Amino acid sequence: MEWYELFFNGTGLALLGAALAVIMGGCGSAQGVRIAGEAAAGLISENPDRFGQALLLQALPGTQGIYGLLVAFLILNQTGMLSGAPQDLNTAQGFMYLFAALPVAFVGYFSAVAQGRVSAAGIGIIAKKPGELAKGITFAAMVETYAVLALLASILMLFFGIQ
Repeated sequence: MEWYELFFNGTGLALLGAALAVIMGGCGSAQGVRIAGEAAAGLISENPDRFGQALLLQALPGTQGIYGLLVAFLILNQTGMLSGAPQDLNTAQGFMYLFAALPVAFVGYFSAVAQGRVSAAGIGIIAKKPGELAKGITFAAMVETYAVLALLASILMLFFGIQ
């Protein structure tokens, strides 16, 4: 058996989809949390009493990694890998799982980085006007909307697109 036969079979493609969902969502979240954390550290060095507000804004970009992990768990569960009885998937089924993971993987990555930037700007808002935290959260939540839509698209494909 050649190496590509191990990779380009149904099970390998489904695992690739699960891995992409986790890796891209996690990498995007790590970058987004880093961007916001750098801004938060600057604020806290001047105003330590704003730690709670800054932490809330820093945590927001971390959700995309959770969404990717959720989709990976759904794929692993549907393919029987979590129960220890993996299904024998054909190549078409494997591609369906891979494609179902792509929305949450790609949108998760890019939206987490963008949300980190918006959260950093929100930290700038609370640096000058601590009472305006809700506005900073609202701006960051607008970016989150697209990550949630991608999660919904992946879930719909997993539950209704794969037979």
